[in-house]
Amino acid sequence: MNDSGGAGRARTDVEVISLMGFAHGTSHFFHLMLPSLFPWLMREFALNFTRAGSLTAAFFVASGIGQALAGFVVDRVGAQRVLWAGIALFSVAGVVLGSANSYGMLLAAAVLAGTGNSVFHPADFTTLNHRVSAPRLGHAFSVHSLSGNLGWAAGPVFMTGVAAASNWRVAAFAAAGVALITLTVLFARRDVLANTATGHPREVTHGAALSGSVFGFLGVGAVWMCFLFFLVTMLAFGALQNFAPAVLQRVYGVSLAVATSALTVYLLGGAAGVVLGGFLAARSGAHDRVIAISLVFAALTALGVASGGIPPWSVGGFFAIIGFCTGMASPSRDLLVRKAAMERFGPQSFGRIYGFVYSGLDVGLATAPLVFGRMMDKGMFSAVLGGVALLQGIGIAAALKVGQQRPKERYVLKPLPPKSD
Repeated sequence: MNDSGGAGRARTDVEVISLMGFAHGTSHFFHLMLPSLFPWLMREFALNFTRAGSLTAAFFVASGIGQALAGFVVDRVGAQRVLWAGIALFSVAGVVLGSANSYGMLLAAAVLAGTGNSVFHPADFTTLNHRVSAPRLGHAFSVHSLSGNLGWAAGPVFMTGVAAASNWRVAAFAAAGVALITLTVLFARRDVLANTATGHPREVTHGAALSGSVFGFLGVGAVWMCFLFFLVTMLAFGALQNFAPAVLQRVYGVSLAVATSALTVYLLGGAAGVVLGGFLAARSGAHDRVIAISLVFAALTALGVASGGIPPWSVGGFFAIIGFCTGMASPSRDLLVRKAAMERFGPQSFGRIYGFVYSGLDVGLATAPLVFGRMMDKGMFSAVLGGVALLQGIGIAAALKVGQQRPKERYVLKPLPPKSD
């Protein structure tokens, strides 16, 4: 009987992990819906790079603001309905983009897609934390990160392939179809994902109730350290994602093909690192140390590339190491946030904590092109890689700070009232 129950629990865990991975891959697919079509959109609407880039910035600004707010909605109405709403907004964004006849409509599509994207981290992580057995959470977070990378990989291939075979409007409508497929799958399996955000018994708490406010978590240093960690690590990632090929061309004189392939192996290395990181996270409780060791190697490797002293033929291998080490830290990163939330506030706070902390991702991705683009304009190409290493060093310090903090009291957040039907 126990074996049967264990097998049933394992099957449920696998299905929940797979569904959330599929949803997260869809969100990353839509990160690149607009950028993948820039060659067509810039020609159709006579856009310069600044106006085109502003569409990406609008996406992440909407996502960052929305993500901090979406966590409260998740805690109140449940993760499933919020997730459905976000995916539906993706579909609407695709339709608006496909129907666009002005820059204003392109901007509206970006904002709609960014708002849809804002729900995923609070909804996904609330679902995973409530519905997946604790021993499998490391693997769950690993699959969640890996599926995001796969969504990034699939987005440009799908969008440019459809646009080349037909036109960019058909590609936009096809993206709307992708969102509808995801929404249909999640709705069909809604019973598996049910009861994830409200009505859970509060854990027994000890110590004084230091804050009765629903915003009480904003007064806790560990929460801000987690936010800082996501901000600086995404600034580093955004620098490489946007400018690595151009930096390598100018620092090492390699061809565009070689420079672009270095970014590709960086992303592939990150995917491999995420897989290994899932096993490490599942077997180690010292998540802050796993993060620190991984990012130390990533930062040192980035400094090696920034020095300009490595052979040009080796830049791909160095970028693969940076990606691998950064990816290896990812599952432990997600578990560290969970630990910080559980120790201080309990499971009822998952939506709020994850929503606020992960909004640092969007802030970093929105800011990176502005900060490092200015450095590129000034010809500070090696300094971009040095900045990546510095940001990873700050990330190490933030992760260790979170891991070393032990709450003296247990905070009790005021529960958000469930929405009446």
